[in-house]
Amino acid sequence: MPAPLNRIDTTPELPSNADVVVIGGGIVGVFAAYYLARRGLKVVLVEKGLIGAEQSSRNWGWCRQQNRDARELPMSTKSLDLWERFAIETGEDTGFRRCGLFYLSNSDEELSGWARWRDFARSVGVTTHMLSSAEATERGHATGASWKGGVFSPTDGTADPASAAPAVARAILKLGGTVHQSCAARGLDVEGGRLSGVVTEHGTIRTKIAVLAGGAWASSFCRQFGIRFPQASIRSSILSVSPGASSLPDALHTSAVSVTRRRDGGHTLAISGRARVDPTPQQFRFARQFLPMFARRWRSLAPGGLEGFRSGHESLARWRLDRPTPMERMRILDPTVDEATIALTHARALELLPALKKTAISATWAGYIDSTPDGVPGIGEIAALPGFILAAGFSGHGFGIGPGAGHLIADIVTGDEPIVDPRPYHPDRFGGSAWGKVADF
Repeated sequence: MPAPLNRIDTTPELPSNADVVVIGGGIVGVFAAYYLARRGLKVVLVEKGLIGAEQSSRNWGWCRQQNRDARELPMSTKSLDLWERFAIETGEDTGFRRCGLFYLSNSDEELSGWARWRDFARSVGVTTHMLSSAEATERGHATGASWKGGVFSPTDGTADPASAAPAVARAILKLGGTVHQSCAARGLDVEGGRLSGVVTEHGTIRTKIAVLAGGAWASSFCRQFGIRFPQASIRSSILSVSPGASSLPDALHTSAVSVTRRRDGGHTLAISGRARVDPTPQQFRFARQFLPMFARRWRSLAPGGLEGFRSGHESLARWRLDRPTPMERMRILDPTVDEATIALTHARALELLPALKKTAISATWAGYIDSTPDGVPGIGEIAALPGFILAAGFSGHGFGIGPGAGHLIADIVTGDEPIVDPRPYHPDRFGGSAWGKVADF
């Protein structure tokens, strides 16, 4: 895989029973399993490929409050605290640090939008600083350009996508949970109208509760049980460059390109929102529900190819539980890089930050970012199947809010006071229209 990823060991023997089975070893799944294990539950985490190998290791690593939609902001704020507490609780290193996030712009419209968000953020106790032209130009001196203004959010930060999910998985093992890689969940057992087990390629685990944190695979999995979860993915391509550029901001966003310092001293480069849309049967199925999202984002999207069909993550097929499923044929979604986007991203980054000319491209990769019609994740128990909890559709925000989402899932399972109001996330809302409800992000 081109995206860097730390590896962990797999628990050798699959348990026959569990209090909770978590399906999916991305950042949301591992944090859900971690917080459940901390509460003394017997937790089994199953992952069809490797822990953190899909979008959880292919993102920028930003953990932000800045410019979050109002529905997600409380979870974002809680997550920043939980990122810090996790290191103290476990001794594991996710690479998280509050380095602050820095935004620059020469657009009056963009700056006005950031100012409005600043005013909203103040009302909920979040600190962000609007920068004057002089302040933005001084703080952005590495660009060698003048700027109309900017934003600095000092309490936001970054974590390391290559390390984070594996670090949390190790913490689960320390708490007595088990982690099983190359172990696809093929489906569910149901008795008396409620969940009674999770069927994996290596055997069935008896349980009354399962959490589906399956990322881009979640909707096709739900379809096997008559559960309609509107979800669509876009293919995003980013790159990293070698160490060698000094005195750059740790995390910088502009409309042209965004740059993030990596743990090795190199940088990740990306164009925010730019992606390819690879048609799939599932996208055609949910096309009408995604019209509001497309109306907001179409300028950043371009047509893709047939790779989505080949990958199988958005299939409408039904599969049998005694035969290999699409998840076993595609253990890790590793889509083709859009070379045109890589070239444009690199060129824009060199123009923005001349110091990057001292570096070389070290890796390129792509990933499928799964989204919901309103851009807000679906988290909650499915009424039609008691014991089955959905946690998917994080719309490119899952890495930063992973700790808060995992904590909320554990709260739902155990009946504890929820860390944030769960109502904005409940999947029931997907029965209605998303017009006027698409997230601002």
